[in-house]
Amino acid sequence: MELSKVTLEIFSKLEQKWLSHYETTKKTRVLSIDGGGITGIVAGTSLIHLEDQIRLKTSDPHAQIADFFDIIVGTGIGGILAAMITADDGSGKPLFTAREAVDVIAKRNSEMYKVKVAGFFRRRRRYSGLSMDKVLKDVFQRNEDGKVLTLKDTYKPLLIPCFDLKSSAPFVFSRADASESASYNFDLWKVCRATSATPSNFKPFSLSSVDGKTSCTAIDGGNGPTIGPSGRKLRHNGECSTSSVVDIVLDGVSETVDQMLGNAFCWNRTDYVRIQANGLGSEGKVGPRMKEEERVLKERGVESLPFGGKRLLTETNGQRIESFVQRLVASGKTSLPPSPCKESAVSPLANGR
Repeated sequence: MELSKVTLEIFSKLEQKWLSHYETTKKTRVLSIDGGGITGIVAGTSLIHLEDQIRLKTSDPHAQIADFFDIIVGTGIGGILAAMITADDGSGKPLFTAREAVDVIAKRNSEMYKVKVAGFFRRRRRYSGLSMDKVLKDVFQRNEDGKVLTLKDTYKPLLIPCFDLKSSAPFVFSRADASESASYNFDLWKVCRATSATPSNFKPFSLSSVDGKTSCTAIDGGNGPTIGPSGRKLRHNGECSTSSVVDIVLDGVSETVDQMLGNAFCWNRTDYVRIQANGLGSEGKVGPRMKEEERVLKERGVESLPFGGKRLLTETNGQRIESFVQRLVASGKTSLPPSPCKESAVSPLANGR
């Protein structure tokens, strides 16, 4: 368990460095929303139940998730949801509640994932990037003033990753960086488009910062350099392996992250809660599908053990969210933390990175 102590010490030092304005007795609350291609039933159901429970426990019918978290993170469809519940409506409040965000995606799901065929004999199914672009542009343009929202226009700090094919490295969109320099500020719809560009569904998405000085060619942040059946990495044109292999790779990454976070928090499950559903098929898209929602909340998840292996939890996902909200609400609402104070200004590299 020595590794856990070292990891915890590293996390503690980082927290003191970047979040020094907080009282030492307070914890930094991070909400991370998984992706999953076009399926988001687990994320959508969990977010709605989380928000409903917050409102119930606070007796405030207008309370929102972003009020109780310091940082919100998401990738893929989870990145879109994260951006929607943190985007500022112009009056210092989130543009969407969790339920509104999930409802919008449910209603416009067929537009977001408009099927087109490609390849020899037109047998390969892909989705229309132009159709996805249109939906995201609509979502992240405020009706009141017509403003196209950028990464800076968020109610709380937001982190959304993608994988940049130009540099063959991860790229993280951060409100902190966007607040510091226009070279790291991007339109929110482009950020969401980048993190949801799953190679099996979309072509890579090229985007630039608002000042045009920083650019990347993005694929889904959860994929990275995925290896296909032939052993080759993803090509720069976005061609990729079969979805089953991608699923295996992503499952492995998810389990690794679970182990790392377990170590980071010394396996203290009151500080680290992960909601998941096992074996939920691709038919479970984001939206008001009651059978899938009930199944997610009633299912008992599994958790990683310190030295490997898994065990089935006694509480259902719904009960775990409710227990978590009790502790979350007891700790009170968050204040708006400033962007991290960096020791020196960051300027784009010569090649646009």
